[in-house]
Amino acid sequence: MAFSDKRLIELGRRLDNSNPEIVKGTIISLRSEDPFSGAIRLLVETFDKTDNGEIRDKIREFMNDLKESALRDEVVIEIKKDYKPETIKMLVSSCWQSGLDYSLYGPDLAHVFNKSEYSVALECFTVIEESSQNLSRKIKDQIILVLKENEKTITDEKSALLAELISVLN
Repeated sequence: MAFSDKRLIELGRRLDNSNPEIVKGTIISLRSEDPFSGAIRLLVETFDKTDNGEIRDKIREFMNDLKESALRDEVVIEIKKDYKPETIKMLVSSCWQSGLDYSLYGPDLAHVFNKSEYSVALECFTVIEESSQNLSRKIKDQIILVLKENEKTITDEKSALLAELISVLN
């Protein structure tokens, strides 16, 4: 078993602990460790299944403070999964709050925009808008095509948001 596999198993065990103080301490301790593959997934799964507000706050803070560009792929993989809307909203919000450049993931975020409720779509809007100056014309056009895929089935509330996002990208 590889060292990172052992770390992941140990992290999973600590995040599944019934003692909230141990779970919070585990999340806090991750800040001082080198990032390793799979940790984001375990944190997001913990966020999605817990009702403990303090644990959710610690995970939210951790995600908002991410500074490792290498972790963006893992974040976007989790965003595209079938979690509760509040979990997806936290993840997408962390994209712009972390300050990392998510411009390459614009088409992925456009898909999430289309399939999500308004509050998540608003977070996607923010990430795409903030990265729009870093997007090539080709990527902007890809995002617009994705956004227009469900244009006719989108709710009135999201329709105005969609029109504004397309305007930003044009």
